[in-house]
Amino acid sequence: MAERLPNETEQAPHGRVFLILQRVCLGAAGVGGAVIFAASITVAASVIMRNLGLGGIRGDFELVELACAACASLFLPLCQFNKGHVMVDLFTLWLSPLTQRRMDGVWTLLFAFGWAFLAWRLSVGLGEMHEYGDRTMLLRAPVWWVYLPALFGTALSAVVAFLQSLPMLSHAFRAMEVR
Repeated sequence: MAERLPNETEQAPHGRVFLILQRVCLGAAGVGGAVIFAASITVAASVIMRNLGLGGIRGDFELVELACAACASLFLPLCQFNKGHVMVDLFTLWLSPLTQRRMDGVWTLLFAFGWAFLAWRLSVGLGEMHEYGDRTMLLRAPVWWVYLPALFGTALSAVVAFLQSLPMLSHAFRAMEVR
């Protein structure tokens, strides 16, 4: 039986899995944004304090380094969920919509494997940093802490990409898709 793509007037059911994933991705991005915002407020306060002759906040630059390193990956799952990555379809425009969708599914699945690979390597790095016991110079904060949100963000991106690829590759998974 030939598979057809729904037209724009048809609504696919909102898959429960994707609705939960959307909330988790929004939550991760929200936490990342809140931490980055707090780091920027800390730096602003430190600069103001220095200019007033009160001395700055000790280790403010380390806080920014840690916050940015830790939270950058927390935005990735939402970007993956919204399909916000760059797509170049210059060479596939002449293909049928179904073929384009299947090709997008293959590339999204490859993206999932890429995210999973990064998550695996981050987990290895986390273990090595924890074992080594490296700490920042001024705050003496353990460096391995930074790996936890990065590992979460890349692993969640892998899950999102994998689940996004399924409806694109097979009609059997179309019910879980959100449009």
